[in-house]
Amino acid sequence: MDTARRVRVRPVKKEKIQGQADRSLIFIVLFLVVFGLIMIYSASAYSAVRAGRKANYYLMSQLRATLLGLLAMAGISKVDYHVLKKFAWPAYFVSLVLIALVLTPLGMTINGARRWLNLGLSLQPAEVAKVGVIVFFSAYVCGNLKRVQHLRGIIKTIILAAVPALMVYSITDNLSSAIIIFAIVYIMLFIASPKSAPYIILAAVLVTIAMLIVYVIAHNIIPAELSYRLGRIKAWLDPEAYASNRGFQTLQALYSIGSGGVLGKGLGQSTQKLGFVPEAQNDMIFSIICEELGMFGALAVILLFIMLIYHLLMIATNAPDLFGSLLVTGVMTHFALQVVLNIAVVTNTLLNTGITLPFISYGGSSSVFLLTEIGIALSVSRSIRMG
Repeated sequence: MDTARRVRVRPVKKEKIQGQADRSLIFIVLFLVVFGLIMIYSASAYSAVRAGRKANYYLMSQLRATLLGLLAMAGISKVDYHVLKKFAWPAYFVSLVLIALVLTPLGMTINGARRWLNLGLSLQPAEVAKVGVIVFFSAYVCGNLKRVQHLRGIIKTIILAAVPALMVYSITDNLSSAIIIFAIVYIMLFIASPKSAPYIILAAVLVTIAMLIVYVIAHNIIPAELSYRLGRIKAWLDPEAYASNRGFQTLQALYSIGSGGVLGKGLGQSTQKLGFVPEAQNDMIFSIICEELGMFGALAVILLFIMLIYHLLMIATNAPDLFGSLLVTGVMTHFALQVVLNIAVVTNTLLNTGITLPFISYGGSSSVFLLTEIGIALSVSRSIRMG
């Protein structure tokens, strides 16, 4: 009789990168969201009271949008991301329709810019379009992988990307969002294509053209007065010469950054938010962070965004298929560009383009759809397994 002990070897289940990776990403997002709510209250309380509203007016408005966004994030993270393929074309066309509706009586003008829709609550179509192009072009590139590796397919894809980008620029006069929409698709194509040289060359050409335009304006070869946007470039190059108009917001933001020093004046102690920095809770909120929390606070915020983008990069790199990888690549590109552009604008490294700082600047539409994108990334991360 064989007395040897028979050992049952149980199959080892593949472990999802969900535990630690997902918790880390969620923690970073939640920290940024809570920090953003605190800073919005700090930056907006004075201007809200001055406008005859309650001190927490902007805080409560942002909190409602944030809760809606968190619900969307949680819900989408539980859904298999492959379901999004079914909504690719509808997402693209709905984005175009919403942008076009800005021209109708549903369009709203806020602070001199007509970029919103009044649908019972305010909605910024450009934010919808960013999510729409991420979903659509992830599915489109996967379904036309061979075609987008050739010039004709690349041109067709770029035309499809240019439509929402140009509509956002021409209808809502939102250059920064138009650039982000186009750049998201461009990076997706770069990732999906085995040939990187054409994309690098095209990017270099576009940067060179932009530098030539700046040079021409800086040396008065084309009078800045011929165009409002050319005038903004002129103000960016020499904000002190336009201190009473176009350069005012930039100069006040720089004063705010400089006055914060290394440790800052303390949370809630900013003086520049007292009517000096216009709409301090919006695009220029990073300057208030610098003033109240100093260089250390600003660097901490930047580090958190770097960690966020790094986690998105890891999810995109380890995604089980190209569709998932492109989805998260689009989300990562959106966040990276928006963070870089906002901080560059506040520090006058780039001209003022009106771009928000994710999760921190005031903006309900932005908050809801950024959290929706995080939900998509979490959905992809749940499907990643390691042996």
